[in-house]
Amino acid sequence: MPELRPALLLACALAAPLRAAEGEPDPMQLERLVLQDCGSCHGLTRKGGLGSDLRAESLAHWDADGLARVILDGIPGTPMPPWRPIMTDAEARWIADYLLKTE
Repeated sequence: MPELRPALLLACALAAPLRAAEGEPDPMQLERLVLQDCGSCHGLTRKGGLGSDLRAESLAHWDADGLARVILDGIPGTPMPPWRPIMTDAEARWIADYLLKTE
């Protein structure tokens, strides 16, 4: 479904302009992003769907830096889009830490 990527990125860019705020990541905004935007593909309970399982036990083989890179750069050849156009490194790292620690 690569044809969905531009539409998904545009929708996310319009719905959640994360890069607009400089400084520290906003935990409430990022948690909402994980639950709603990530949840639309990875399942609202993060158990998987179109995307893989994002629960901490399933991500235990990842470190936070590697997971943040996947968030920022996506996975070519899959529906996982790159979030770098609308997300800072600090925001991606916050999400990676959140996913690795939240059950």
